[in-house]
Amino acid sequence: MKQVIILILSLLFITASYSQDLVLPLYANTIPNAKTTPVDYIEETDSAGLISNVSIPTISVYFPEKTKANGTAVILFAGGGYFVLAPKKCIEIAKAFNETGVTAFIVKYRLPNDKIMKDKTIGPLQDAQAAIKTVRTRAAEWHIDPQKIGLMGLSAGGHLVSTLGTQPNRVVIDNMENVSLVPDFMILLYPVIIYDPAISRTRENLIGKKPSAQTLNLYSTDKQVNAKTPRTFLVHAADDEVIPVKNSLRFFEAMVKAGVPGEVHILQSGGHGFGISGSDDTNNWFTWCKDWMKKNNLLTTEN
Repeated sequence: MKQVIILILSLLFITASYSQDLVLPLYANTIPNAKTTPVDYIEETDSAGLISNVSIPTISVYFPEKTKANGTAVILFAGGGYFVLAPKKCIEIAKAFNETGVTAFIVKYRLPNDKIMKDKTIGPLQDAQAAIKTVRTRAAEWHIDPQKIGLMGLSAGGHLVSTLGTQPNRVVIDNMENVSLVPDFMILLYPVIIYDPAISRTRENLIGKKPSAQTLNLYSTDKQVNAKTPRTFLVHAADDEVIPVKNSLRFFEAMVKAGVPGEVHILQSGGHGFGISGSDDTNNWFTWCKDWMKKNNLLTTEN
């Protein structure tokens, strides 16, 4: 009995520390592209907060104070190389967005794995599309402007977001209602963009060790940028040894060629995986992001 009480208290503590207002399953019924989950494929969160073996994707909602809410929403996707999820930075960022009046969402998406997916190359994309569909469908209920819904991705999450944002005609979920799955803006923090040998682990986890040239091209999202790509804000550190800065530079170069408005900020230092609270070199990017959002009428001048 004592152990049960301790477990309940621990769960309450975890819930309180994350302080999301609502956690919902991404799919009300059948999860698309899913196989029967093996009994040994159990979702786990380690001592560092890294989540593995996700088979039931969810979306967590963080509401701003009603007096601050401005109708803008940002849906966040954590990094983790497509083999784990690292949501801590997303939680920090979600709370910061709340302070600006933005409603924030964090998606716990499925990680590509042949054990639980019929086609692992589209599993994360399905969950990203389901997330934006959910937010747009419930925009009125959550007091969100359906034309001010953006996506933000960190590292591999940035690859996922940029995949969705650059391929508007590639619908991989049921969308009989014809809800727009295109974000109104994107924020990419040290994103994976180029699928080359320098990021082999992330690439292999999603599309395998020997993908065709066509598949490599499809998942190198700088090559998919077009005039319909949403306006985008990018941040990367020049000394990032995990995901080279050329990823953001290539994407921004493609944006310029396609006439897509946006900004890119290259930090002198900061490495990989930074959030809002960090070194002097990294703790200004969120202010720059807010300024960019104000320029694009996504925030009121008071926020």
